[in-house]
Amino acid sequence: MNSQGLLLKREFDAPRELVFEVWTNPAHFGNWWGPKGFSLEVAKMDVRPGGMFLGCQKSPDGQQAMWGKFVYQEVQAPEKLVWVQSFSDEEGNTVRAPFNPNWPLEILNILTLEENEGKTVLTLQGGPLNASKEEQEAFDSMSPMVAQGFEGTFEQLANYLAGQQ
Repeated sequence: MNSQGLLLKREFDAPRELVFEVWTNPAHFGNWWGPKGFSLEVAKMDVRPGGMFLGCQKSPDGQQAMWGKFVYQEVQAPEKLVWVQSFSDEEGNTVRAPFNPNWPLEILNILTLEENEGKTVLTLQGGPLNASKEEQEAFDSMSPMVAQGFEGTFEQLANYLAGQQ
């Protein structure tokens, strides 16, 4: 991954085990992941190396549905998750992003969780995998928007964690 990737850091007022649990348990994950206002239906979630998450996000009005998948590369409870994220069809086949034909087919994400006096510091690093020049440029130009989207997602995660304790 090159330096053009995304690097996000956020502290959550929750123990690391709980934060890891809500990232890896389908009963929790669908309750907070995704853009604000969107709902997430988890079709499949098998968190192990080579395992897959498959889900469908729907817009607040229900008009827009987007399928996505994670293929897990590395799972080290409770401190690390590595996955390749893609847009997909409902079968889990990788497809182009609906919003940009040059969006990279695969994004590699590395999530680390560090315990800090009862709180958890989450670091998420992400960037295109095997991207063409056009794909890398599309990712770089949309990085600020992606980062903003994650801020909203992390806000939902913070609220969800508060309700779990």
